Amino acid sequence: MRRTRVSSTALRSFLQNKTAGGLPDLEVRPSVFLYDLQTVICKSAKNYTKKGTNMQLLYFFESIRNPVCDFLFSAVTYLGGETVFLALAIAVFWCIDKREGYYIFFTGLFGTLLNQALKLIFKIPRPWVKDPDFTIVESARAEATGYSFPSGHTQNATGTFGAIAAFDYTKRRRLRPVVFLSVLILLVAVSRMYLGVHTPLDVSVSFAIALILVFALRPFFTDEKRFRGAMPYFALAGWLFSGALVLYTHLLPDGAADAANLASARSNSLALHGAAIGIAFTWVLDSRWLDFRVGGRWYARVAELLIGLGAVLLLKAGLKVPAEFLCFGNAGVARVVRYFLVVAFAGVIYPLAFPWFAKWECTPLDRFGTWVASLFSRKKQDGKEGPAAGESKNF
Repeated sequence: MRRTRVSSTALRSFLQNKTAGGLPDLEVRPSVFLYDLQTVICKSAKNYTKKGTNMQLLYFFESIRNPVCDFLFSAVTYLGGETVFLALAIAVFWCIDKREGYYIFFTGLFGTLLNQALKLIFKIPRPWVKDPDFTIVESARAEATGYSFPSGHTQNATGTFGAIAAFDYTKRRRLRPVVFLSVLILLVAVSRMYLGVHTPLDVSVSFAIALILVFALRPFFTDEKRFRGAMPYFALAGWLFSGALVLYTHLLPDGAADAANLASARSNSLALHGAAIGIAFTWVLDSRWLDFRVGGRWYARVAELLIGLGAVLLLKAGLKVPAEFLCFGNAGVARVVRYFLVVAFAGVIYPLAFPWFAKWECTPLDRFGTWVASLFSRKKQDGKEGPAAGESKNF
């Protein structure tokens, strides 16, 4: 029996589905099915990786873009931004559990330091730079600074939401928050690819690094003794590693990397160094002198959080010009000082007002809080009693 073979030209046209007259008529006989199947798989793999597997997936996302999804994924991607990380870490630090707040801060700090170092080591350009034919969602371009690999937003989202999920599950053994936070992480990772600013390799490596840090750091924050023993080393490591990153980025010659990417790396390293010094400063003063307590009525904590976050964000934005003036126009030193002051304000200065918030009393709000708590406790009791009632009926 004569064996029908598929030409490379016809196979390429069939796989890419780009012929003008539709799909070519390929004859595949049963007797040579396995041979042709192997050929198709091999050729398909070659064609799929012609522009790289990473770019093929990005082209798929590019093909399904529409205004609604553009808006939704542009909103979702902000969950991996610096502001959301700062807000959530501070919220936990002030209002829920101070030790867990440190856990989120250090997971984010070490992850971002490693992320920035890898960007400069590998120097992988953004997808639209590698492939000029590829387009991105333009609204995402402004935030897509620095090199592509690995993804900073995915790193932030995985580290922040992963750390929150880890401490919540450790204390309450609840799966629903873990599932919800995992979905948020996945959405942020997909949003970076949908918007066209990162490849699957970028987001997968960032996810892996952040997840390793979440699990590696967790044992040191499970009890007070381990926490107090580990904190001096974490504070010192954050200061040393961030300082090393500053030296590395500023000792690189200007021609060693793309000018814009190198400028972004230098700016980020200075901000991280200032934040690392601020965290170390906060821990020293809080452990030796301040030792503020997390607590108070629920509405006092809500007010405490909203007022404090507003003040932190205003300081972060408003200190830029004054810091440069005080540092005699040196933008690099001013950036270190600005981020140090923001973290020091959040960790040391603002908590001085917490005793005042703790004195707040509002009887109607107290009653409302008691009523809401009773609803949840009643629902929980009903859930526990339900199976027992069902069992009595069966027997």
